[in-house]
Amino acid sequence: MSFEQIVFYIFSAMLVSAGVLVITLRNPVHAVLSLVLAFFSSAGLWMLLEAEFLAIALVLVYVGAVMVLFLFVVMMLDINIAAVREGFARYLPVAALFAVLMGVSIVLVVGPAHFGLEQVAAPPPAAADVDNTEQLGLAMFTNFVLPLEVASVILLVAIIAAIALTLRSSRQTKAPKPELQVRVRREDRVRLIKMDAEKGA
Repeated sequence: MSFEQIVFYIFSAMLVSAGVLVITLRNPVHAVLSLVLAFFSSAGLWMLLEAEFLAIALVLVYVGAVMVLFLFVVMMLDINIAAVREGFARYLPVAALFAVLMGVSIVLVVGPAHFGLEQVAAPPPAAADVDNTEQLGLAMFTNFVLPLEVASVILLVAIIAAIALTLRSSRQTKAPKPELQVRVRREDRVRLIKMDAEKGA
């Protein structure tokens, strides 16, 4: 067994273990930390596949931004752990059924009949001067430019919808409203009072 295979089995075991911990741990903070470990293990597997850009993007984007955001949100929310534990055993048979169905579908699709060294030969190792980022960029903006643009439009619509759904007008805002300012009359703001002048002593 070569050194690459040993590293592959180590990262694979870490990834599977972290994935199991994500769905079995009761504490949400511990589950998020297990998900961070799963992302790190996936990045290690990407490095073994000579996909350095995807590995760095996975660490920077998901671990460095998304997972940190999830962790702080989970820590700031007052989650009732007892209420979360109540429905775990009730939905366990349904979850086990779906897990078996997903496992069977994965074996049927990603099995020895379609994948493996017997079906697809191992690619030759890339040269030292091959730029993985450049090749990925050329493929995205030449052969897959239409799916890229469609995905960007979908993400933009999702961002706009999320902002529109979560935006709430606060009563404490002091922002001016021009549509109300232009309709202001003098009688609404100024009141003239007539009174006699006081005489000096």
